[in-house]
Amino acid sequence: MTLPVKAEILSVSQHGKTNWSSGFKVAVEVNGKELEYFLKVVERAELVGMSEAEYEGQRVLATYIPDNVAAPVGWGFFENNTSKSFFLAHFRPLCVGPLPISKFLNVIKKLHQSSISPTGKFGFHVTTSYGPPPMINSWTDNWEEYFTRQFRANLEYAQRERGEDLELQEVAGDFIQKVIPRLLRPLQTGGRSIKPTLCHGDLWDGNIQIDAETKQPIMFDSCCFYGHNEMDLQCMGDARYTLGMEFIEMYKNEVGASEPRQDFYDRHASYAIRNNICTAGMWPQWAPLLTTAKDEMRRLLAKYPNGLEGFEGEERESRDV
Repeated sequence: MTLPVKAEILSVSQHGKTNWSSGFKVAVEVNGKELEYFLKVVERAELVGMSEAEYEGQRVLATYIPDNVAAPVGWGFFENNTSKSFFLAHFRPLCVGPLPISKFLNVIKKLHQSSISPTGKFGFHVTTSYGPPPMINSWTDNWEEYFTRQFRANLEYAQRERGEDLELQEVAGDFIQKVIPRLLRPLQTGGRSIKPTLCHGDLWDGNIQIDAETKQPIMFDSCCFYGHNEMDLQCMGDARYTLGMEFIEMYKNEVGASEPRQDFYDRHASYAIRNNICTAGMWPQWAPLLTTAKDEMRRLLAKYPNGLEGFEGEERESRDV
């Protein structure tokens, strides 16, 4: 383990649990000084890579916003059982309470504006995890490609967990063919461009708490990738989340919307569809979100029946005026 040399373990207590991991608070003594750590144990063999993913994600986040993440210490496999892995971080006394919205907005703004992809491309150097579903993080300079392959993978995951859905397949096929190119390709064509930005990747309010000592918002359980910064808003806006459309509007005004600016809310809706599909796959009680996703895809298909061709036609008309 990556505890300090000669650390004497004083106590281990349960500190959180999910369907795929267990959390513990570990108190140790080193040279007369008591230190506290957070230990997460992944016990499902097919998910052991989550520990490395969380370590790498939190490590990179800490280079940009060190005061606002659970700083990682290390990760590894169990010594005599590589079907189990662990993630270790410095323990922070976190509390659940009203999120200081302006302060949190400034943190996200700093992360999105200061972060730089080491390759200049979209992706990440390890496979990260959005819960159990893995992110396909192979490097690419094409954001539409990155999102489309992830969207397809998440569709497959949701149907493995909830059963084959021919209606979902049909509407999603049209959505991938028409709406995704219409909303994402213009980000990188016609002289427009977007910067691959470090995204936390799973910024719902359950992954953000307040440090009881510093009063700073602290983010954890990351699913990092370098992507379009607006995708980091995918877990916001719905009524089930604390961070609603008011925060998204604040972000748009403070950080700005990518060009074409008029597509901002529909891009957000597309990213949120992907989040709903994943959530439905992970949690049986959220299976109805597949219906929500289908309804939203149909709405956007009705709005953009001609897909990318419609946008290109509008651009030609505006140039000819």
